[in-house]
Amino acid sequence: MDFIQTQFATSASTLSECPADSSAEVAFAGRSNAGKSSAINCLCSQPSLARTSKTPGRTQLINFFSIEPAKYLVDLPGYGFAKVPLKVKQKWQNELEKYLSARKPLVGLILLTDIRHPLKEHDLVMVDWAVQSRLPLHLLLTKCDKLKKGAAKNTLLKVRERTEIFPKVSAQLFSSLKSTGVKETKELISTWLTSA
Repeated sequence: MDFIQTQFATSASTLSECPADSSAEVAFAGRSNAGKSSAINCLCSQPSLARTSKTPGRTQLINFFSIEPAKYLVDLPGYGFAKVPLKVKQKWQNELEKYLSARKPLVGLILLTDIRHPLKEHDLVMVDWAVQSRLPLHLLLTKCDKLKKGAAKNTLLKVRERTEIFPKVSAQLFSSLKSTGVKETKELISTWLTSA
């Protein structure tokens, strides 16, 4: 699967606005500022494909990127500490829940969590939801370049110990800055999208 060909398709504020032609899509979820947009840009070798920002909560819509006809990467709004009015935040959360529970073409979830603060409460809710829904979930421990190699490996081992009890949940180290883990992530996403 050629990630370099990926292009922005559309943004949806509600489930009904999501692309009708989709046959398979992989969604990127995580706390605000966990690095979802950066990861998509890194995987597709396009620095400005998905909008990134130092301000948590910039992704306020469900953004679809077409990787092949009817196959999409999906950048979901971050959860957590976004500085937006509570009413707006609740609307996102509602649409996010609807997307995750009702979107038929969804074949896998990439959950991004900062390696320095892995598996916070919201992340565990997402893991639990994926397990209940029997949806494959792959954890990317982002910003692994911020830790020394030994410390990063130890964190990965601890995360795997917590999650390996679940079928269809896996984890790896990832860094958009150093391109760590890019090849493995691309291979996994390609498998999910082509076997759907």
